[in-house]
Amino acid sequence: MKLLKNLIIGVLVIIALVYLVAIPYIHSEAKKISPAKTALLDLQGSKLAVAYSSPSKKGRSIFGDLVPFNKIWRTGANEPTTFTTSLPIKIIDKTLPAGKYSLWTIPNKDSWKVIFNSKIPDWGVTRIDGNKTTHENKFDYLAVEVPVRKLEEPVEHLSINFEHIEEDQKTQDFLSLAWDATKIMVPIYK
Repeated sequence: MKLLKNLIIGVLVIIALVYLVAIPYIHSEAKKISPAKTALLDLQGSKLAVAYSSPSKKGRSIFGDLVPFNKIWRTGANEPTTFTTSLPIKIIDKTLPAGKYSLWTIPNKDSWKVIFNSKIPDWGVTRIDGNKTTHENKFDYLAVEVPVRKLEEPVEHLSINFEHIEEDQKTQDFLSLAWDATKIMVPIYK
């Protein structure tokens, strides 16, 4: 009986060490490789923010290879990328209420699906299978599809920013994502 009790205590100590020491250590090391970044925009009084971790290309082929086509991607590294708006805005022609969302994408060769999800998991992929995302479809609030732009010069570090473009005396704001030779631009409106 004493042996069984000691065995159970030993197993519980090992489990506690894994969750309290090993997993936080792995997460902190991953963040050094893919540093956290934030992009901010004041869109006519609505404060927008994107927080993400920025992995490097490191000579790898990214889209269609490291990040497969037609599969959900956490859109960055480490924790899921988040998108926050202080007031309702429009993403293309759909209204996104004020709040904080996880941002997911489904890359393809010619277009990407961009998804704003109302659930924000602790980490972007499962701990058991590092290739399976923690995305849950049932919490998808809004999804839009945007065309891919090919870049002449590859972008080394994943970059998510807000861009303000003036053309023909009209201005347009975009949420943009660029990495490797690929760029997408999602129109945003107040």
